[in-house]
Amino acid sequence: MEPVQEQKNILGLQLPTDPRWVDLASMSLEDILTDHAYCEQKAATSCISLIQRYSEKEKLVSELAPIVTEEWGHFRLVLAELHKRNLKLGKQRKDEYVNELLKFEQKGGSEGDRLLDKLLICALIEARSCERFKRLSEGLNDEYLCSFYRRFMESEAGHYRLFIELAETYFDKPKVRARWQQWLDYEADLMKRLDVRGDRMH
Repeated sequence: MEPVQEQKNILGLQLPTDPRWVDLASMSLEDILTDHAYCEQKAATSCISLIQRYSEKEKLVSELAPIVTEEWGHFRLVLAELHKRNLKLGKQRKDEYVNELLKFEQKGGSEGDRLLDKLLICALIEARSCERFKRLSEGLNDEYLCSFYRRFMESEAGHYRLFIELAETYFDKPKVRARWQQWLDYEADLMKRLDVRGDRMH
C-alpha cells in the first residue's frame, strides 16, 4: 500500500511528511528528543485543561484522565532516553505548527462548537505525531530508537481515535465529519507552508 493512501485510510491526513525530515531529525537527536519531550508534556496539560473546562461531561473526564497519566509517562520515557544518551533536555521552543492550527479554531459561536474544535485539534495533533513517529520508526539508523518510536506511534494512533470518538459522542457524526474535513484541508495547506526542520517534532 502506498504511504499516502495508508495515511488517508488510517489517519485521514492529506499530505505526508517530507521524506527529508527523518534525515534531518537523525542529525539532531538532542533537539528532536527535547521537542518530543515537551510535546508529551503539552499533551498531558491539554487533557487536564479539557477536564477542568468540561468537568460536567463524564465520558470526557473518565476517558481523558488516564491519558494524562500516559502522556506524562511518555514525557518521562523521553527524558530517560535523553539521559541515557548523555543528552540534555533543552529549552521549550515555540511550536509553530500548533500555533498555526490554533488560528483556525473557532473563537466565537457556541460553547459546543468550541469544544468540537478543541477535540479535533487534539485528534489532528495526535494523528500528525503518529505519522511522524512512524517515519522515525522506519527511517532511523538506530534500531533501538526505531522500536522506541514504533511504540509511541501505536499509542498516538489510539489517542487520535479516542478524540474522534469523543467528538462523535457529543456531536452528530455528519457535523463532526464535515468539520474534520475542514481541519484536514487546513492542515494540509499548513504543512506545505512550514519549513522542513529536523529539530521539531511537527
